[in-house]
Amino acid sequence: MTAPEIELQIEQTRERLGETVEELAARADMKARARARASEMKARAAQVSGRVKDRTVDVSRRVRQHPAMQRRWPLAVAAGIVVAGSAVIWRRRRA
Repeated sequence: MTAPEIELQIEQTRERLGETVEELAARADMKARARARASEMKARAAQVSGRVKDRTVDVSRRVRQHPAMQRRWPLAVAAGIVVAGSAVIWRRRRA
């Protein structure tokens, strides 16, 4: 081997060694890895939360538009008034 070939081989070895050291340093940096993992989990949670919210809104809309709910809501209001009135009467009798 000639001197330039040896120098080229040394330079390539240095580059590979530098890359290896950088990889090892990245693996050893637990704080940075934990931050990266936390960031991934936060993004994933936000995505799931968005899907759940969309699904909830969709279900709520469908329930409100269902014909049975359109006819029965006055009955539900009347039942609520009866319950509230009963509670008021009961409290007045206890006092």
